Amino acid sequence: MLQSVRRVLPLVAAVALAMSTGAFAGDPDQPVQVAAIAPSTVTIDNFAFAPAILMIAPGTKVMRDNKDEEPHTVTSADGGMMFKSPALDTDGKFSFTFDKPGTYKYFCSIHPHMVGTIVVK
Repeated sequence: MLQSVRRVLPLVAAVALAMSTGAFAGDPDQPVQVAAIAPSTVTIDNFAFAPAILMIAPGTKVMRDNKDEEPHTVTSADGGMMFKSPALDTDGKFSFTFDKPGTYKYFCSIHPHMVGTIVVK
């Protein structure tokens, strides 16, 4: 009996400590930390890709959505061999599924200063 109490006591102490520090979502005075889910959309706006670097899991489909008034393309840095979109007008969309781990750089072929990176882990 004494051994089972010794095994449970640390667990009871940990729960009591967590409850007293407001670690549970029920305490309105404490911020709640929630794991963020990486977005699978890259927005094209103000002549930039946002986010500029996107980390995703293999098999994720990434959508590029042009919110600029100017047309843009999404072209892989390998000369467009992996993917190359047509010119995307305002609200134009282009998607590509990244199946293999690696780092994939891309740019707008109309405005080459616009660059982005997809990291697949």
